[in-house]
Parts: sequence; C-alpha cells; structure tokens
Amino acid sequence: MASMTGYTLCAWRQHHQQNAEAVATTLVEHLAALDRHDNAWIYLATPAQLQAQIEPLLASWRENPASLPLFGVPFAVKDNIDVAGWPTTAACPAFAYTAENDAVAVAKLKAAGAVVIGKTNLDQFATGLVGTRSPYGAVSNAFHPDYVSGGSSSGSASVVARGLVGFALGTDTAGSGRVPAGFNNIVGLKPTKGWLSASGVVPACRLNDTLSVFALTVEDAWQVAEIAGGYDATDAYSRPNPALAPATLAQQPRFAIPAQMEFFDDKPAEKAWEQALAQLRLSGASLHPIDFTPFHQLAEQLYAGPWVAERTVAVGAMLQQPEQMDPVVHSIVASGNDYSAVEAFKAEYLRAELSRQIQQTLAPFDALVVPTAPTIHTLQEMKQQPVRFNSQFGTYTNFTNLADLAALALPAPFREDGLPAGITLIAPAWHDRALAAFGVGWQAQLQLPLGATRQPQPNAASLPLSTQHVRLAVVGAHLTGMPLNHQLTQRQAVWVEETRTAACYRLYALANTQPAKPGLAKAQSGAPITVELWDIPLARFGEFVAEIPAPLGIGTLELADGRRVKGFICEPAALSDATDITEFGGWRNWLARKESAHV
Repeated sequence: MASMTGYTLCAWRQHHQQNAEAVATTLVEHLAALDRHDNAWIYLATPAQLQAQIEPLLASWRENPASLPLFGVPFAVKDNIDVAGWPTTAACPAFAYTAENDAVAVAKLKAAGAVVIGKTNLDQFATGLVGTRSPYGAVSNAFHPDYVSGGSSSGSASVVARGLVGFALGTDTAGSGRVPAGFNNIVGLKPTKGWLSASGVVPACRLNDTLSVFALTVEDAWQVAEIAGGYDATDAYSRPNPALAPATLAQQPRFAIPAQMEFFDDKPAEKAWEQALAQLRLSGASLHPIDFTPFHQLAEQLYAGPWVAERTVAVGAMLQQPEQMDPVVHSIVASGNDYSAVEAFKAEYLRAELSRQIQQTLAPFDALVVPTAPTIHTLQEMKQQPVRFNSQFGTYTNFTNLADLAALALPAPFREDGLPAGITLIAPAWHDRALAAFGVGWQAQLQLPLGATRQPQPNAASLPLSTQHVRLAVVGAHLTGMPLNHQLTQRQAVWVEETRTAACYRLYALANTQPAKPGLAKAQSGAPITVELWDIPLARFGEFVAEIPAPLGIGTLELADGRRVKGFICEPAALSDATDITEFGGWRNWLARKESAHV
C-alpha cells in the first residue's frame, strides 16, 4: 500500500470513496506501518479494535455516505480522554483505568465516521507545556530530535505533524493545545470553554480546561471542532453557543500586539516574529501595540497562586503516592495544598478584575496576535531548568482560558535555524469561527508545507456556511456606505461579497421613504439586480428584522448562481406609486444617475 502519510481530511475522504469496502484493510495496513516503539503513542489499537469501529460504519456508509463526513479518517486521542474499552492513563500508569464509555467528543467523532487509531503521550496529568514529564518518555520535536515537542499534548501534536493521522484531540488549560502546534508547524484550535464537552476527560483544572484540536489545516481543525462540539447536559460546564459573534474578521482586521515583547534572548524567535508581523501587514491587517501588563498578571495566576489547587483536586488520591508520579508534576500539584479557601476566593476576584481589563483592552480590535511561544529549548536544557523554561513557554498562552478567550495557533514563518515558529490569534469567547476564517486565508498566503510531512498546502479552501449566522442579501439603504448600513455592523454582521440576483426581479425606487429606499419584487419579466451578501449572527437577526419598516420585509431571494438566501422584499401594494429602476441594475447605479443629473 502506498504511504498514507500527510493526508488531510479531504485526501482521506477521496481515498475511501474510491473503494469504501476496503476501508478496514486500508486502516489495518496503516496501523501495521506505525512504529510501536514511537513514544508519541501510549496505546495503539489492535486490528480487532479497528474492525469493531469500522463494521458499523460500513452499513451507514452504504445507506447514506453523506451522514459520515469523517468516514474512515484515522485520529488520535490524548491519553487523558476516554475511549471505550481502552486504558486511560493520563501518563501515570498507577492511575490507569479502562474506560467504560467514549468521551462525548470522541463519540461524536466516531458517529461521523472517524476511527480512533491510538492514544497519545502527554505531560503527566496534563501538567506542563514541554512534553517531557512522562514515564513513557519525552516526545521529540518533529523537526529536530534534540528539541522539545511542547506539551502537554505532545503526542497528539507529534503524530499530526508527521501526518500519521488525519487529526488529533488534545486538551488545553495553559496552552497545551497551542504550544505543541507552534513547535511542530501545525494548527492548534483552542475552542471557547464549554463548546466541546469535557465529559469523559480527566481534568487538569476543571474550570479552565477545554478539549483542543490538532490538524494540518485550519479547515480540517474547524470541521472536527464543529462535529465534536455542542452543548452537553452531562457536563456541568458545557454551554450553548449564544450565536452573537461575527462569522469572520473584518476584511482589513485591526490586530492588537504586545507593546513590549519578551523572547528571553532568543534572537531567531524574535526574527521569526518580525517576519510574521510583515506577513500580517501583507494580508491587509493593521497592528496596534497595547499594554500587556494585565495579560502577564493574569498568566502568572495559573501556577503562582491558588489556581494550582484545581490540579490538586483533579489528581486526588494519587498525591499520596509520590513515587508513582513525575517528581516535577508532583511538586507542582502538591503545592495546591498550601492555599486556603480565603486565598482561592481572592484569586477569583483578581481573575475577574484582570479579565475585565483584558476584555476592555481587546474591545476595539478584531483579535490579539502573539507568538505561540517566545522561545524553544532542547531536551537537555529542560532537564536543567524544568520549571523556569516551562513558564517561559506559557508567556503568551497562560491567561487565555482564565480570561474566557478563544484561540487559534497557526503555522508562521520559520526560525532561521529551521525550527517552526507559530503565531496565535486570540479573541473573545465564541469568536472561534472568525479566527478560523482568517486562519484559512493565512495558510493560503504563506503556503508553508503541512506539518513535518513536506506535503504542499492543498488548493485554496474556505469554511462551510455557518449555522450560527444568517446570510442576508441587502439591496438598498443597508449597502456598504449607505445610511442604514450601521444597523448591520453594530450587530457584528460582516460583508461577504457583492453579487447579483437571478433575472426574475424588478427594482423600484419607493416614494416617500426616509432615507430613500428601493423595493425589490419578483416578477415574470425581470433582470439581475446587484446585491451585497452579509453574514449576521443568528441571535441578532430577529432584532434586525424588527427594525425594518413597512412596506419592506425579509423573504428568500434567488441569486444568479442558484443560491437562495434571505433578503429584502417589498409588499406589492407599495409599488403602485414607485419608480421602476430595474434597467439601472442596482440601487447605487440609480443614485449615481440622480446625482449626475444635478451636476
């Protein structure tokens, strides 16, 4: 069998579509080709365990292939996430148990056709950003074996970077879903807390954990998160998407960046950051330095204060067996016993105050951009300063979950020494899709190879139409630059494109409207009319419609390419004294004609 290394989700789908009945043979052969001594893996499936997953999928595939968007895609799961019938260790053999059920996110991915092929190594109890604190061995960087992979989701990032799976699940509390992505030239999607269920996940800090997704492309990471996510009543911290955030960032986004950068004397990291900033400017973004003090202050709270007691709760009775734990992990987790309930409440008040400052600081901008990590170290260096260097890695990640922010780690220009150097976009909760939309364009712009596979970027991609937004066609006073456009922009609506309706509409200039408005009506004989498409958050659509005065309303319009979208329509009774301006092809042309007539 030809090598399956470096396949994106699309490539896996195309491969299986050619011979769906051979999916079991394909994946068993792929499994056999994996190195069982590769310490990125803690547990690899048996052929029988693959067959048990695949057989029910084939029946569903034969009946309705569209019901399995991830059919036959192999994926990996960080070993603090349950897979039914498989051991969960959290990288601590003495803690190991056999999971009775799949974690909710794993179950959803399996139901979509994906196949778990193995469970991956991690910093023990997800405590670390380094990938070295595991009895199963330190996971090496995918580009240079002397360097760390980053953690705690080290194994998941490594197997994705080397193209051994289509995607992998990790977890992220302090940056565990981002730092390994940055160190291995892959995408790390850290979702808004509560979007992906934590049911079936061994917690690190339950209030500040989230599952994360590693993939070779943003498009793939987004598709996986969309399938794995959603409200789960069995998870007390799960929450539904309020559908208030924009679908994309602005066409020319305003990005905040730290005014004072810290790279810990790592000149290649600093130069790579400067190259990334140059690429951001080329993309059309403007960069605005901000005071990063509250971000740093909040980041320090995660390990240097009572918040560490969350880890103490999660590890529980294992703390009484220090000989069974990594000594660095044990010392960190045990320190949670040193704090009182009074100190914990004070820490929460400080977190809330700093989070509010951060939210206010970011309010004028589309997102914050930071280096995913300010430096990198070798495996030998980590042995000398394990706590100090781990802390350095979290400089631009530790605050994110404490402040309830979404984040997306992206590949960026490499360091001059050949190691990857990523950037991370950070925005308010539920801005995940907006960040992903920018990330798709960013990968297309840079055209970096996929992970460590040397495979080229696939053809230009785009995210599917959002289920959390309404695509709306506007034809008159709501067009860009027109008097009522603010009714869209103040509701986080974003411009998508200018296009035309099908040739079955007539356009009228309505009488006695202020500001002047057109009326669009379907007719047996018509012409294409220019419209703009906007994506408006689903939860804001109703209040937008409530502002529309008679005789206008919202119906369904047919576009020239056959798409159907919501759009402005007009009551027929209002057209009797209106002026037919269909021949002008659009409202702007009509206004321009009127203006030129007065010159």
